[in-house]
Amino acid sequence: MCDTTNKTILAVDDEAHILHVVSLKLRNAGFSVIMAHDAEEAFDAASGTQVDLVITDFQMPGMSGLDLARKLHQEPGKRELPVMLLTAHGLALEQVELVQAGIAVCLSKPFSPRELLTRVHELLEEREKSAAAGAA
Repeated sequence: MCDTTNKTILAVDDEAHILHVVSLKLRNAGFSVIMAHDAEEAFDAASGTQVDLVITDFQMPGMSGLDLARKLHQEPGKRELPVMLLTAHGLALEQVELVQAGIAVCLSKPFSPRELLTRVHELLEEREKSAAAGAA
């Protein structure tokens, strides 16, 4: 498991109960969590803060989670930021569309909080390995 010290995760969902469950699980695992209730708020938060991972709902009012991922990956310094997409519509999304948007993992709702945490650790470990390989 990756070291959660100094790791910040941006959690985005327009459903307060989902946001609460996600943030509680992450905080209990030692992560710092920034919460946003829509994609615009999340984009502003990610632009002004160093985050290590974004967990976003797909379907939200205004900008979708997929659009948020695309927009983040166009920003300098955010191209390699891993994004996890939570969706009740997982089967409707094309794999190529997810890859092009920079979505690293897609979890279908309802999801297991334990699985969410496992995937978070995996994504952060992959990011650390990539950064170490790039520095070598």
